[in-house]
Amino acid sequence: MTRLFLFKKPFGVSSPFTDRGSPTVRSTLSDFTEAKEVYPAGRLDRDSEGLLLLCDNERLQARIADPRFRMPKSCLVQGEGDPQEPELERMRRGVLLEDGMTLPAAVARVDEPNPWPRDPPIRRRKLIPDGWLRTTIRKGRDRRMRGMTAAVGLPTLRLIRWLVGDWSVAGIAPGQFDVFSPTGNSILR
Repeated sequence: MTRLFLFKKPFGVSSPFTDRGSPTVRSTLSDFTEAKEVYPAGRLDRDSEGLLLLCDNERLQARIADPRFRMPKSCLVQGEGDPQEPELERMRRGVLLEDGMTLPAAVARVDEPNPWPRDPPIRRRKLIPDGWLRTTIRKGRDRRMRGMTAAVGLPTLRLIRWLVGDWSVAGIAPGQFDVFSPTGNSILR
């Protein structure tokens, strides 16, 4: 029976189970679970927080992580600066980065969502405002959303992945898992 783990990844935790070769000791998934034969379905960098999916089914893992399937991933992004419509429109059309053009993102300005406390807290500048965005992308690559916000002049201060497909981090405490078995085979097709 397939098991899917929804993990609310804290800031500073690496997505792999080990961090071999790092000159410094870093927190990894193995610090939070002893589950065997489960693997991350995608990545979430150390500086990002929120939903990371793990599963024990290779087909489901590929369906979630493979960019060909373009599963939507939604984040709350706190950016430095005051997001205005021209910056948001650039992200909606796609942004040119060093490795090429990004796909368009769904993006909207939102009121501060009152997220869980982060350790350490983000830096705040008295003279520079910050604002929150709700974003959805369907094809992510290494630090894609951070690159997009920086390219439009709104560098990311905090990134919280809230949704992957229909799965949400709502109701899960930071550093905790919710485990369930998906029903049916529709997601595996």
